[in-house]
Amino acid sequence: MKKYLIAITVILISITIVGLNPLLHNYLESKYPKKIEVGEDITYVVKYLMFEIGEIHLKVLRKETSGKDTLYSAIAYIDSYLGIPFVDLHQIYETKFDTKQVSHFFKGILLSTDTTFTKYNFDQSNKKIHILKGRERTNKIWTDSIANYDRNYEDGLSLFYFARMRTGQTKTIIVPVFINEKYEKTLINFYEKVEDQDIDAVDYDIACVRLDGETEFRGIFGLTGYFEGWFSDDERAVPIIAKMQVIIGSITLELKEWNKKEWMPPKYKD
Repeated sequence: MKKYLIAITVILISITIVGLNPLLHNYLESKYPKKIEVGEDITYVVKYLMFEIGEIHLKVLRKETSGKDTLYSAIAYIDSYLGIPFVDLHQIYETKFDTKQVSHFFKGILLSTDTTFTKYNFDQSNKKIHILKGRERTNKIWTDSIANYDRNYEDGLSLFYFARMRTGQTKTIIVPVFINEKYEKTLINFYEKVEDQDIDAVDYDIACVRLDGETEFRGIFGLTGYFEGWFSDDERAVPIIAKMQVIIGSITLELKEWNKKEWMPPKYKD
C-alpha cells in the first residue's frame, strides 16, 4: 500500500472509444502542433479523499543530439509529505525520448534505506533493450539481461509526454509500453472538445482538452486501470488536473506551481 499511495502518470493519460485505431507502428505520425519546452518545471499536489498527501515535481532538463536523434531528458520526483500516516514514499524517474516521444532510456529509483534502481537502455539500431536492476548505493546488480523488441515503445514516464503532444484531437490510440520488464500497452482516447476546469492556483476557469484511457499493468506511479486528465488548450499542453485509480482507490493530481513566466493557463470562454 505504501508503494502505491502516490500516483501519477504519466502523467496523466487516458477511455471512451472514439473509433478504435490500433496504431502500433505508425501511431507516431501526429502533426498536432505542440511544444516540449526545455527548462519546464511544474509541480502537482496529490490528493486522496480530502487530504493532500504528497507532491509530484516534473522537469524537462535538456535537449541534446545523439547520433541522428534529438533527445529530450526529463525527470519526475515523487514525494509523500512528512507526517502522513503509513506513507513514506520517495521515488525518482528519468527518461530520454526523441522528437516523436519514443523512449531511448529509462531509470527508476526507489529511495529507502536500501535504495534500488531499474534501468532500460533502448538500442534502436539493433532493437534490443538492455535491462539493469540493482542497489544504488553499492551498485550491486542482480538483473543484467537483454530483451528483443520489434516496434517503438514508451516507458512509464515518456508515455506522459507522448500523450501531451497529441492532445486536442479526436483520436484513439493503442500505445506499446515496456514496463516492469514486460511488453504492455495503454489505450488512450483524445478529445478535441474544450472544457473548463478550476484549480486553486488561479482565480478563473481554465480552457482544457481531455483524454482518458486504461492500462493493463501497474504503472510506475501506482497507476492501475482507468485514468483521465485535462490539459491546457494551447501549444504547451500543460496537465492541469488528472484523476486515476491506484491500489487504494481514486486520487487526484492538481497543478500547483510552474516556472513559465511567459505562460499562464488559458482562460475558458463560454
